[in-house]
Amino acid sequence: MATTLRPSTAGLTVLCLLRATPLHPYGMQRLIKAWGKDDVVNIGQRANLYKTIRRLYEAGLIAVRQTERSRQYPERTVYELTAEGRAVGEKWLVDMLRNPRNEYPEFPAALSFAMGVTPDQLADLLSARLQSIREQLSELDRQLRAESGVIPRIALIETEYQRSLVAAEATWLSSTIEELRSGSLSWDQEQLIAQAAATVAQVIEV
Repeated sequence: MATTLRPSTAGLTVLCLLRATPLHPYGMQRLIKAWGKDDVVNIGQRANLYKTIRRLYEAGLIAVRQTERSRQYPERTVYELTAEGRAVGEKWLVDMLRNPRNEYPEFPAALSFAMGVTPDQLADLLSARLQSIREQLSELDRQLRAESGVIPRIALIETEYQRSLVAAEATWLSSTIEELRSGSLSWDQEQLIAQAAATVAQVIEV
């Protein structure tokens, strides 16, 4: 079943964490948050983490090492990496690092229908987004300053990558907002609607 398990960033995270040492889910969750991985992987929530662990376990990529019991904490299942899990984790990592994929984020999808609002509305919306993006950029800079020299740079490389993407988006937003405000980027909604209707009619006829 492991060979048919679909690669995922959540699964990769668990497999990579277990390469270092056997862990129970709570320990995984604490490490994910402590290392800031919850900014790039959607398993900060315990339900998502348990779902990922169950899939990896059923696929034979991880195994139960032991069950811990104590008066202070509820029973905890400690998982370890199997030989197949180590091989699959390495394969996923190499593939994700090497091969780009379209991940279908929301913002480009929304931009593809931006003609649904007026140029002035779009300028206002993008201006509000730019403010949030600049705040995000400042937070990423703060993280990099705080952690630089404290932990190895390779452990911060995804934050550096995020910063470069956020900075590029801020530059693009600023330029696009300027074009919208100046009128060099504009459109006629009624004309676009008529063109869309004509295209729909053509497609349906075919």
